[in-house]
Amino acid sequence: MNSTLTVDPIPTQRPLPALLMEVKVVAVQKVFVRLRDKGFNDVREGHGCVFGFIDLEHGSRLTDLAEGAGLTKQAVGEAVAELERLGYLERVPDPEDGRAKIIKLTPRGLEACLTGRRIFAQIEREWAEEFGEELIAGMREAAERIACAEREAVATGRRRSAAA
Repeated sequence: MNSTLTVDPIPTQRPLPALLMEVKVVAVQKVFVRLRDKGFNDVREGHGCVFGFIDLEHGSRLTDLAEGAGLTKQAVGEAVAELERLGYLERVPDPEDGRAKIIKLTPRGLEACLTGRRIFAQIEREWAEEFGEELIAGMREAAERIACAEREAVATGRRRSAAA
């Protein structure tokens, strides 16, 4: 039996997720350097799973933080415990469920979180100046559309096909 084996050509471009990860790593490194410059010496990259996903006004449950960050509750719980010990967070009873806790930012935590978000916005503006506002706006729009579509697909239990 003589069959012909066909092999898809090997992609030569780096995968888009790898490029996006590289951009993320660079931005996060810049943020933490600038946070240290602003006096937040004890905030580290591992705390992003909290600061990046917490509801600034009402706080969040641990499960919601873990889901948003794409990490386990245990991993996010360790970051929460450390940030609580450092004075950035507090746990308060959930008014809707007495068994659950809401993780809320303390005034210092809110200051750190807002400072980090302002720094990310500043980095985005710097990139817009360097690479063009249209390019950076397009990157943001594409990332938001993809993230939204993928979240929706997960939430509704449907798989997105390659053709979708």
